[in-house]
Amino acid sequence: MVCSIWGRTIDDYRAAADALADAPAQVVAVEVNLSCPNTEDKGKMFAHDPDLAAAVIESTAGCKRPRWAKLSANTDRLIDVARATHEAGAEAVTLINTMLGMVIDESTMRPALGNGGGGVSGRAIHPIAVRAVHDVREAMPDLPIVGVGGVASGWDAAELMIAGANAVQVGTATFADPRACSRIQSELVTWARARGVARLQQLNRVLWPYGNTSSVDS
Repeated sequence: MVCSIWGRTIDDYRAAADALADAPAQVVAVEVNLSCPNTEDKGKMFAHDPDLAAAVIESTAGCKRPRWAKLSANTDRLIDVARATHEAGAEAVTLINTMLGMVIDESTMRPALGNGGGGVSGRAIHPIAVRAVHDVREAMPDLPIVGVGGVASGWDAAELMIAGANAVQVGTATFADPRACSRIQSELVTWARARGVARLQQLNRVLWPYGNTSSVDS
């Protein structure tokens, strides 16, 4: 189990992390969500500022578990933030969270969400997630990355791993199909076997960093 925490202030994050200090051993990591856009401070995410993001990670050491920094692609400083959080103690980064968006209700001609905008998830953000994973992997070859964003098929998962993700999360797809994780896992294994891939970790080697850009070394 990986527990996700968030907050509006650094003290919020610290309190949430400290509350997990005595969690059961089955909680193997804590994902520190620095990038949720569904707040009253639209656009003012910790994940937009390397120094603030690092301060949050430093404040969460009390959880006594590996921490994953969940970052936003709603910034041109993604690599800077990823580096800052890693240096502050995050063992991995999760890329990406939802993208900022808005929907207008046809009947009322007002924003559909009471707060105006919110987070766009699902298939629409998948190419953005692939690019974010690719760019961070290029800049930080040794940083563990968890890829997430619009994963609805085995190929979606494989694509993130080829871009550089060491692991993959499935989110929105589970709303439509609670069995999506199992189905996607099965599709990924089938896809890999059909291409002679003996280990999924080999997908990381298609682009990085061994000069093997045309095939997977099986």
